[in-house]
Amino acid sequence: MNGLKLALPSPEYRERAIDYIREFHEYGSEVHGSGSLDRYLRESTYEAWLEKIKGDLANVPAESTYFCVREADGRVVGMVNIRPVTSEFIMTEAGHVGYSVRPTERRRGYAAFMLGEAVKVCRAAGVRDVVVSCEAGNAASAGTILKCGGALDAEFYSERFKEVIQRYIIR
Repeated sequence: MNGLKLALPSPEYRERAIDYIREFHEYGSEVHGSGSLDRYLRESTYEAWLEKIKGDLANVPAESTYFCVREADGRVVGMVNIRPVTSEFIMTEAGHVGYSVRPTERRRGYAAFMLGEAVKVCRAAGVRDVVVSCEAGNAASAGTILKCGGALDAEFYSERFKEVIQRYIIR
């Protein structure tokens, strides 16, 4: 999608990131795929979250959290977490990719852009079958995954997340 870019979190995005999370709260929308930014803003600071992101990169060099930024106005319209590593947790519940789109920017193709870019990163890291999961009732996310070539692999109750999860594989 032209006009969008993925940007690594940095101090320059502080206010835009806080505004992004604030909008989820204003709309009563759950925050997924934010790299725990929502939790850090509740319990700590944006700057502490940036340190967490740096730590994630140090511990799992391929793992990254990005802002999806609309180039025309610099607005953060989404976030994507890319985890091109293999672990039991990623393969069964979390998936290689997590993403979110701010409530007022949904249904514009931003999630499909982020997922498509994330799949490219995973492929470049050697991941053949990209696992993506979503809450069973999240029809928009399921539609995005299907649009990007995903096929439903399993549906199960997650003790960790306390919800029914749908796991898809993009081959």
